[in-house]
Amino acid sequence: MPLTANTIKAAKPADKNRRLYDAKGLYLEVTTKGGKYWRFKYRFKGKEKRLSLGVYPEISLKGARLRRKAMRALLDTGMDPSIERKVSKQVGHETADDTFEFVAREWHEKYKHTWTAEHAGRILRRLEADIFPWVGSITMDEVTPPVLLKCLRRIEARGALDTAHRALNNCGKVFKYGIATGKAQRDSAADLKGALPPVVLKHHASITSPNEIGDLLRDIDGYTGYFVTRCAMQLAPLLFVRPGELRHAEWSEFDLENATWRIPAEKMKMADPHIVPLSTQAVEILLELYPLTGSDGYVFPGVRSRARPMSENTVNAGLRRLGYEKSVMTGHGFRSMASTLLNEQGWQRDAIERQLAHQERNKSRASYNYAQYMPERIKMMQAWSDYLTGLKKGADVVAIKKVRKKT
Repeated sequence: MPLTANTIKAAKPADKNRRLYDAKGLYLEVTTKGGKYWRFKYRFKGKEKRLSLGVYPEISLKGARLRRKAMRALLDTGMDPSIERKVSKQVGHETADDTFEFVAREWHEKYKHTWTAEHAGRILRRLEADIFPWVGSITMDEVTPPVLLKCLRRIEARGALDTAHRALNNCGKVFKYGIATGKAQRDSAADLKGALPPVVLKHHASITSPNEIGDLLRDIDGYTGYFVTRCAMQLAPLLFVRPGELRHAEWSEFDLENATWRIPAEKMKMADPHIVPLSTQAVEILLELYPLTGSDGYVFPGVRSRARPMSENTVNAGLRRLGYEKSVMTGHGFRSMASTLLNEQGWQRDAIERQLAHQERNKSRASYNYAQYMPERIKMMQAWSDYLTGLKKGADVVAIKKVRKKT
Protein backbone atom coordinates (compact mmCIF):
# COMPACT_ATOMS: atom_id res chain seq x y z
CA MET A 1 0.00 0.00 0.00
CA PRO A 2 1.16 3.60 -0.63
CA LEU A 3 2.77 5.35 2.30
CA THR A 4 0.96 7.82 4.53
CA ALA A 5 2.32 10.75 6.51
CA ASN A 6 1.52 8.97 9.78
CA THR A 7 3.29 5.76 8.71
CA ILE A 8 6.43 7.69 7.83
CA LYS A 9 6.40 9.71 11.05
CA ALA A 10 5.92 6.58 13.16
CA ALA A 11 8.66 4.54 11.43
CA LYS A 12 11.35 3.49 13.95
CA PRO A 13 14.93 2.25 13.34
CA ALA A 14 15.64 -1.51 13.41
CA ASP A 15 18.71 -3.73 13.57
CA LYS A 16 19.34 -3.10 9.89
CA ASN A 17 18.27 -0.59 7.30
CA ARG A 18 14.75 -1.16 6.07
CA ARG A 19 12.66 0.13 3.19
CA LEU A 20 9.10 1.43 3.26
CA TYR A 21 7.72 1.33 -0.27
CA ASP A 22 5.31 3.87 -1.70
CA ALA A 23 4.64 3.31 -5.42
CA LYS A 24 6.23 3.60 -8.87
CA GLY A 25 9.76 3.16 -7.55
CA LEU A 26 9.58 5.55 -4.62
CA TYR A 27 10.51 4.30 -1.17
CA LEU A 28 11.74 5.57 2.18
CA GLU A 29 14.91 4.04 3.60
CA VAL A 30 15.05 4.05 7.41
CA THR A 31 18.59 3.59 8.75
CA THR A 32 19.66 1.89 11.99
CA LYS A 33 20.33 5.34 13.46
CA GLY A 34 16.86 6.64 12.64
CA GLY A 35 17.70 8.57 9.45
CA LYS A 36 15.01 8.61 6.80
CA TYR A 37 16.01 8.99 3.15
CA TRP A 38 13.88 9.10 0.03
CA ARG A 39 15.03 6.83 -2.81
CA PHE A 40 13.85 6.27 -6.35
CA LYS A 41 14.40 2.88 -7.97
CA TYR A 42 14.10 2.56 -11.73
CA ARG A 43 15.38 0.63 -14.72
CA PHE A 44 17.17 2.15 -17.67
CA LYS A 45 18.15 0.00 -20.66
CA GLY A 46 17.59 -3.11 -18.56
CA LYS A 47 19.79 -1.97 -15.69
CA GLU A 48 18.42 -1.24 -12.23
CA LYS A 49 19.44 2.13 -10.79
CA ARG A 50 18.67 4.22 -7.71
CA LEU A 51 18.62 7.94 -6.96
CA SER A 52 18.43 9.94 -3.76
CA LEU A 53 15.44 12.26 -3.61
CA GLY A 54 16.23 13.98 -0.33
CA VAL A 55 15.93 13.59 3.42
CA TYR A 56 12.74 13.33 5.47
CA PRO A 57 11.27 15.49 7.01
CA GLU A 58 12.92 18.27 4.95
CA ILE A 59 11.31 16.59 1.94
CA SER A 60 7.74 15.58 2.73
CA LEU A 61 5.86 12.65 1.20
CA LYS A 62 4.19 15.04 -1.23
CA GLY A 63 7.54 16.58 -2.14
CA ALA A 64 9.11 13.16 -2.73
CA ARG A 65 6.24 12.17 -5.00
CA LEU A 66 6.66 15.34 -7.01
CA ARG A 67 10.36 14.57 -7.45
CA ARG A 68 9.50 11.04 -8.50
CA LYS A 69 7.22 12.51 -11.18
CA ALA A 70 10.09 14.64 -12.42
CA MET A 71 12.34 11.59 -12.68
CA ARG A 72 9.70 9.65 -14.57
CA ALA A 73 9.22 12.57 -16.93
CA LEU A 74 12.90 12.27 -17.86
CA LEU A 75 12.57 8.50 -18.32
CA ASP A 76 9.53 9.00 -20.55
CA THR A 77 11.63 11.10 -22.91
CA GLY A 78 14.37 8.47 -23.07
CA MET A 79 16.80 10.13 -20.66
CA ASP A 80 18.57 8.54 -17.72
CA PRO A 81 18.00 10.74 -14.64
CA SER A 82 21.30 9.71 -13.09
CA ILE A 83 23.14 11.06 -16.13
CA GLU A 84 20.96 14.03 -17.00
CA ARG A 85 20.93 15.39 -13.48
CA LYS A 86 23.69 16.46 -11.14
CA VAL A 87 22.13 14.44 -8.38
CA SER A 88 24.14 15.70 -5.46
CA LYS A 89 23.22 19.30 -6.23
CA GLN A 90 19.76 19.28 -7.74
CA VAL A 91 17.94 16.33 -6.17
CA GLY A 92 19.06 16.38 -2.58
CA HIS A 93 18.69 20.11 -1.95
CA GLU A 94 15.60 22.24 -2.43
CA THR A 95 17.73 25.39 -2.46
CA ALA A 96 19.61 24.55 -5.69
CA ASP A 97 19.48 27.86 -7.50
CA ASP A 98 19.45 26.58 -11.09
CA THR A 99 16.43 24.29 -10.87
CA PHE A 100 13.48 25.36 -12.99
CA GLU A 101 11.27 25.99 -9.97
CA PHE A 102 13.85 28.15 -8.20
CA VAL A 103 14.43 30.29 -11.30
CA ALA A 104 10.70 30.52 -12.05
CA ARG A 105 9.87 31.67 -8.53
CA GLU A 106 12.72 34.18 -8.63
CA TRP A 107 11.40 35.52 -11.97
CA HIS A 108 7.87 35.73 -10.56
CA GLU A 109 9.06 37.60 -7.47
CA LYS A 110 11.00 40.09 -9.61
CA TYR A 111 8.10 40.89 -11.94
CA LYS A 112 4.92 40.42 -9.91
CA HIS A 113 4.81 44.13 -9.04
CA THR A 114 4.18 44.84 -12.74
CA TRP A 115 0.98 42.74 -12.72
CA THR A 116 -2.25 42.90 -10.80
CA ALA A 117 -2.30 40.71 -7.70
CA GLU A 118 -4.95 38.51 -9.34
CA HIS A 119 -2.88 38.05 -12.51
CA ALA A 120 0.28 37.30 -10.52
CA GLY A 121 -1.62 34.70 -8.52
CA ARG A 122 -2.91 33.01 -11.67
CA ILE A 123 0.59 32.72 -13.13
CA LEU A 124 2.03 31.17 -9.97
CA ARG A 125 -0.90 28.75 -9.56
CA ARG A 126 -0.51 27.67 -13.19
CA LEU A 127 3.18 26.93 -12.73
CA GLU A 128 2.60 25.14 -9.42
CA ALA A 129 -0.18 22.95 -10.80
CA ASP A 130 1.07 22.11 -14.28
CA ILE A 131 4.83 22.68 -14.51
CA PHE A 132 6.65 22.40 -11.17
CA PRO A 133 5.44 18.86 -10.33
CA TRP A 134 7.08 17.54 -13.50
CA VAL A 135 10.20 19.66 -14.07
CA GLY A 136 10.51 21.90 -11.03
CA SER A 137 13.34 19.97 -9.40
CA ILE A 138 15.57 19.61 -12.46
CA THR A 139 17.96 22.17 -13.88
CA MET A 140 16.96 24.73 -16.46
CA ASP A 141 19.09 23.08 -19.15
CA GLU A 142 17.55 19.69 -18.40
CA VAL A 143 14.11 21.06 -19.27
CA THR A 144 14.61 20.29 -22.95
CA PRO A 145 11.90 20.94 -25.57
CA PRO A 146 10.61 17.32 -25.45
CA VAL A 147 10.43 17.42 -21.64
CA LEU A 148 8.55 20.74 -21.61
CA LEU A 149 6.25 19.64 -24.41
CA LYS A 150 5.24 16.59 -22.40
CA CYS A 151 4.07 18.91 -19.60
CA LEU A 152 2.09 20.99 -22.06
CA ARG A 153 0.53 17.90 -23.64
CA ARG A 154 -0.82 16.90 -20.24
CA ILE A 155 -2.59 20.26 -20.01
CA GLU A 156 -3.87 19.98 -23.56
CA ALA A 157 -5.13 16.43 -22.92
CA ARG A 158 -7.59 17.66 -20.29
CA GLY A 159 -9.07 20.13 -22.77
CA ALA A 160 -7.30 23.25 -21.46
CA LEU A 161 -5.50 24.30 -24.64
CA ASP A 162 -5.59 27.99 -23.77
CA THR A 163 -3.96 27.20 -20.41
CA ALA A 164 -1.28 25.18 -22.22
CA HIS A 165 -0.45 28.19 -24.42
CA ARG A 166 -0.34 30.48 -21.39
CA ALA A 167 1.93 28.03 -19.55
CA LEU A 168 4.25 27.92 -22.57
CA ASN A 169 4.37 31.72 -22.62
CA ASN A 170 5.18 31.82 -18.90
CA CYS A 171 7.91 29.21 -19.31
CA GLY A 172 9.40 31.19 -22.18
CA LYS A 173 9.77 34.22 -19.92
CA VAL A 174 11.33 32.05 -17.21
CA PHE A 175 13.88 30.75 -19.71
CA LYS A 176 14.72 34.27 -20.91
CA TYR A 177 15.22 35.33 -17.31
CA GLY A 178 17.35 32.23 -16.69
CA ILE A 179 19.55 33.03 -19.69
CA ALA A 180 19.96 36.62 -18.54
CA THR A 181 20.99 35.50 -15.05
CA GLY A 182 23.37 32.81 -16.28
CA LYS A 183 21.28 29.86 -15.11
CA ALA A 184 20.17 28.62 -18.53
CA GLN A 185 21.91 28.23 -21.86
CA ARG A 186 18.91 28.19 -24.19
CA ASP A 187 15.18 28.83 -24.37
CA SER A 188 13.45 25.49 -24.78
CA ALA A 189 10.06 27.21 -25.00
CA ALA A 190 11.13 29.04 -28.17
CA ASP A 191 11.76 25.68 -29.87
CA LEU A 192 8.12 24.71 -29.26
CA LYS A 193 6.64 27.41 -31.46
CA GLY A 194 3.89 25.73 -33.44
CA ALA A 195 4.01 22.54 -31.34
CA LEU A 196 0.58 23.26 -29.83
CA PRO A 197 -2.53 23.65 -31.98
CA PRO A 198 -3.85 27.22 -32.09
CA VAL A 199 -6.56 28.30 -29.70
CA VAL A 200 -9.94 28.92 -31.25
CA LEU A 201 -11.03 32.18 -29.68
CA LYS A 202 -14.37 32.04 -27.88
CA HIS A 203 -16.12 35.31 -27.12
CA HIS A 204 -17.73 35.73 -23.72
CA ALA A 205 -21.43 34.95 -23.95
CA SER A 206 -23.44 38.16 -24.02
CA ILE A 207 -26.98 39.37 -24.62
CA THR A 208 -27.20 42.25 -27.12
CA SER A 209 -30.86 42.19 -28.13
CA PRO A 210 -32.57 45.26 -26.56
CA ASN A 211 -35.68 43.28 -25.62
CA GLU A 212 -33.62 40.52 -23.99
CA ILE A 213 -31.48 43.10 -22.19
CA GLY A 214 -34.65 44.57 -20.71
CA ASP A 215 -35.69 41.12 -19.47
CA LEU A 216 -32.23 40.56 -17.96
CA LEU A 217 -32.22 43.89 -16.12
CA ARG A 218 -35.68 43.24 -14.70
CA ASP A 219 -34.59 39.78 -13.58
CA ILE A 220 -31.54 41.26 -11.84
CA ASP A 221 -33.71 43.79 -9.99
CA GLY A 222 -35.83 40.87 -8.81
CA TYR A 223 -32.86 38.87 -7.51
CA THR A 224 -33.71 37.57 -4.02
CA GLY A 225 -30.27 36.35 -2.96
CA TYR A 226 -27.52 38.21 -1.09
CA PHE A 227 -28.14 41.98 -1.32
CA VAL A 228 -24.48 42.75 -2.08
CA THR A 229 -24.56 40.33 -5.00
CA ARG A 230 -27.68 41.99 -6.40
CA CYS A 231 -25.99 45.41 -6.23
CA ALA A 232 -22.92 44.03 -8.04
CA MET A 233 -25.14 42.59 -10.79
CA GLN A 234 -27.01 45.89 -11.08
CA LEU A 235 -23.78 47.87 -11.42
CA ALA A 236 -22.08 45.45 -13.86
CA PRO A 237 -24.09 46.57 -16.95
CA LEU A 238 -23.85 50.25 -16.00
CA LEU A 239 -20.07 50.30 -15.52
CA PHE A 240 -18.99 47.39 -17.81
CA VAL A 241 -15.60 47.01 -16.11
CA ARG A 242 -13.89 43.63 -15.96
CA PRO A 243 -15.39 41.30 -13.32
CA GLY A 244 -12.14 41.28 -11.32
CA GLU A 245 -12.05 45.08 -11.26
CA LEU A 246 -15.63 45.24 -10.03
CA ARG A 247 -15.28 42.73 -7.20
CA HIS A 248 -12.01 44.31 -5.98
CA ALA A 249 -13.53 47.81 -5.83
CA GLU A 250 -12.85 49.65 -2.56
CA TRP A 251 -14.78 52.56 -1.12
CA SER A 252 -11.62 54.67 -0.90
CA GLU A 253 -11.50 54.71 -4.73
CA PHE A 254 -14.94 56.36 -5.06
CA ASP A 255 -15.84 60.02 -5.06
CA LEU A 256 -19.61 59.83 -5.06
CA GLU A 257 -19.98 63.61 -4.76
CA ASN A 258 -18.16 64.03 -8.08
CA ALA A 259 -19.50 60.77 -9.51
CA THR A 260 -16.11 59.22 -10.18
CA TRP A 261 -14.44 55.85 -9.56
CA ARG A 262 -10.66 55.88 -9.91
CA ILE A 263 -9.19 52.38 -10.18
CA PRO A 264 -5.46 52.25 -9.33
CA ALA A 265 -3.04 50.82 -11.88
CA GLU A 266 -2.19 47.75 -9.82
CA LYS A 267 -5.79 46.54 -10.11
CA MET A 268 -6.01 46.93 -13.87
CA LYS A 269 -5.19 44.24 -16.42
CA MET A 270 -3.01 46.64 -18.40
CA ALA A 271 -1.43 48.12 -15.23
CA ASP A 272 -2.64 51.65 -16.06
CA PRO A 273 -4.95 53.73 -13.83
CA HIS A 274 -8.54 53.95 -15.01
CA ILE A 275 -11.40 56.39 -14.45
CA VAL A 276 -15.02 55.29 -14.49
CA PRO A 277 -17.56 58.15 -14.67
CA LEU A 278 -20.59 57.24 -12.56
CA SER A 279 -24.08 57.84 -13.86
CA THR A 280 -26.81 59.00 -11.52
CA GLN A 281 -28.18 55.43 -11.56
CA ALA A 282 -24.80 53.99 -10.53
CA VAL A 283 -24.42 56.52 -7.70
CA GLU A 284 -27.93 55.67 -6.47
CA ILE A 285 -27.04 51.95 -6.22
CA LEU A 286 -23.78 52.71 -4.42
CA LEU A 287 -25.54 54.99 -1.93
CA GLU A 288 -28.03 52.21 -1.21
CA LEU A 289 -25.14 49.78 -0.61
CA TYR A 290 -22.99 52.19 1.42
CA PRO A 291 -24.71 51.72 4.83
CA LEU A 292 -24.10 47.99 4.60
CA THR A 293 -20.48 47.74 3.40
CA GLY A 294 -19.06 51.33 3.62
CA SER A 295 -17.15 53.43 4.50
CA ASP A 296 -13.88 51.63 3.94
CA GLY A 297 -12.74 48.24 2.69
CA TYR A 298 -14.31 46.38 -0.19
CA VAL A 299 -17.52 47.61 -1.77
CA PHE A 300 -18.47 43.98 -2.42
CA PRO A 301 -17.00 41.94 0.47
CA GLY A 302 -17.30 38.19 0.67
CA VAL A 303 -20.09 36.55 2.61
CA ARG A 304 -17.73 35.00 5.18
CA SER A 305 -15.21 37.80 5.61
CA ARG A 306 -15.22 41.54 4.98
CA ALA A 307 -11.44 41.36 4.63
CA ARG A 308 -11.80 39.59 1.28
CA PRO A 309 -13.73 40.56 -1.85
CA MET A 310 -16.59 38.49 -3.14
CA SER A 311 -15.66 35.34 -5.03
CA GLU A 312 -14.78 35.61 -8.70
CA ASN A 313 -17.75 33.33 -9.43
CA THR A 314 -20.33 35.33 -7.50
CA VAL A 315 -21.83 37.36 -10.36
CA ASN A 316 -21.84 34.37 -12.71
CA ALA A 317 -23.45 32.25 -10.00
CA GLY A 318 -26.10 34.95 -9.58
CA LEU A 319 -26.83 34.88 -13.30
CA ARG A 320 -27.09 31.09 -13.20
CA ARG A 321 -29.55 31.41 -10.30
CA LEU A 322 -31.66 33.71 -12.46
CA GLY A 323 -31.69 31.07 -15.20
CA TYR A 324 -29.01 32.47 -17.53
CA GLU A 325 -26.65 29.68 -18.53
CA LYS A 326 -22.98 30.44 -19.22
CA SER A 327 -23.60 29.95 -22.94
CA VAL A 328 -26.11 32.83 -22.80
CA MET A 329 -24.67 35.46 -20.43
CA THR A 330 -21.61 35.93 -18.22
CA GLY A 331 -20.32 38.67 -15.96
CA HIS A 332 -17.73 39.54 -18.60
CA GLY A 333 -20.51 39.66 -21.19
CA PHE A 334 -21.68 43.06 -19.91
CA ARG A 335 -18.58 44.50 -21.57
CA SER A 336 -19.48 42.97 -24.92
CA MET A 337 -23.04 44.19 -24.49
CA ALA A 338 -21.91 47.78 -23.96
CA SER A 339 -19.26 47.68 -26.68
CA THR A 340 -21.65 46.30 -29.28
CA LEU A 341 -24.54 48.68 -28.65
CA LEU A 342 -22.49 51.82 -27.99
CA ASN A 343 -20.73 51.33 -31.31
CA GLU A 344 -24.07 50.74 -33.03
CA GLN A 345 -25.38 53.94 -31.46
CA GLY A 346 -22.52 55.92 -32.98
CA TRP A 347 -20.50 56.90 -29.96
CA GLN A 348 -16.88 57.80 -30.65
CA ARG A 349 -14.99 54.53 -30.99
CA ASP A 350 -11.88 55.81 -29.21
CA ALA A 351 -14.00 56.91 -26.24
CA ILE A 352 -15.60 53.47 -26.05
CA GLU A 353 -12.22 51.72 -26.21
CA ARG A 354 -10.77 54.00 -23.55
CA GLN A 355 -13.75 53.39 -21.28
CA LEU A 356 -13.33 49.64 -21.78
CA ALA A 357 -9.67 50.13 -20.73
CA HIS A 358 -8.40 48.25 -23.73
CA GLN A 359 -4.65 48.21 -24.24
CA GLU A 360 -3.02 51.33 -25.61
CA ARG A 361 -0.89 50.29 -28.56
CA ASN A 362 1.51 53.18 -28.04
CA LYS A 363 3.08 52.20 -24.70
CA SER A 364 4.63 55.65 -24.23
CA ARG A 365 1.14 57.19 -24.20
CA ALA A 366 -0.58 54.59 -22.04
CA SER A 367 0.41 56.06 -18.68
CA TYR A 368 -1.37 59.41 -19.23
CA ASN A 369 -4.20 58.47 -21.59
CA TYR A 370 -6.46 57.14 -18.84
CA ALA A 371 -8.30 60.51 -18.76
CA GLN A 372 -8.52 60.86 -22.54
CA TYR A 373 -11.94 61.65 -24.08
CA MET A 374 -13.33 62.29 -20.60
CA PRO A 375 -16.10 64.77 -21.56
CA GLU A 376 -17.35 62.32 -24.19
CA ARG A 377 -17.08 59.39 -21.77
CA ILE A 378 -19.03 61.20 -19.02
CA LYS A 379 -21.81 61.97 -21.46
CA MET A 380 -21.72 58.44 -22.87
CA MET A 381 -21.90 56.70 -19.50
CA GLN A 382 -24.97 58.69 -18.44
CA ALA A 383 -26.65 58.16 -21.81
CA TRP A 384 -25.90 54.42 -21.59
CA SER A 385 -27.47 54.17 -18.13
CA ASP A 386 -30.52 56.10 -19.34
CA TYR A 387 -30.79 53.75 -22.31
CA LEU A 388 -30.66 50.68 -20.03
CA THR A 389 -33.22 52.23 -17.68
CA GLY A 390 -35.56 52.66 -20.64
CA LEU A 391 -35.07 49.06 -21.71
CA LYS A 392 -35.77 47.88 -18.18
CA LYS A 393 -39.04 49.81 -18.14
CA GLY A 394 -40.02 48.15 -21.40
CA ALA A 395 -40.00 51.36 -23.42
CA ASP A 396 -39.24 51.54 -27.13
CA VAL A 397 -35.94 53.28 -26.54
CA VAL A 398 -34.06 55.23 -29.17
CA ALA A 399 -30.40 55.85 -28.39
CA ILE A 400 -29.68 59.43 -27.34
CA LYS A 401 -26.81 59.63 -29.80
CA LYS A 402 -27.74 58.74 -33.34
CA VAL A 403 -25.45 56.76 -35.61
CA ARG A 404 -23.16 59.09 -37.51
CA LYS A 405 -23.60 59.23 -41.22
CA LYS A 406 -20.71 57.99 -43.29
CA THR A 407 -18.98 60.66 -45.34
